[in-house]
Amino acid sequence: MTPQIEAANAEARHLGTMSLQELRVRWCNLYGLPCPKLRSADLLRRLLAWRLQAEAEGGLDRGTRRVLTSKARAKSPGPMLTPGVRLSREWRGRVCDVDVVAKGFMYEGKPYASLSEVAREITGVRWNGPRFFGLRTDAA
Repeated sequence: MTPQIEAANAEARHLGTMSLQELRVRWCNLYGLPCPKLRSADLLRRLLAWRLQAEAEGGLDRGTRRVLTSKARAKSPGPMLTPGVRLSREWRGRVCDVDVVAKGFMYEGKPYASLSEVAREITGVRWNGPRFFGLRTDAA
């Protein structure tokens, strides 16, 4: 094992004793960038340890980087909503049906420009429309 790898492993072990705030400071000191907005000390600890060890090992090889880059580019934007599609969601015991039309969406006979507007009408609060209707599951 090289000295760089041993040092990275020792640093990774030390991360186990740090609080979330200390981990955020460590991230900034190491990378000079704002820390990812994580609320989990365990997740940030794992991310830091992985980066330290990956850098000590020389990072990802060219083939792996190429595969990851191509998969990121090929990411699907989600299902296509073409006119005629009906979205349905149960909210507080009531089924809410939304029709996709040529210029947006129809809900209870009223036109809307976006799914987020429909979700706001249904719930009374701001929502990400695609997430509200189950079209997205990511945390963005």
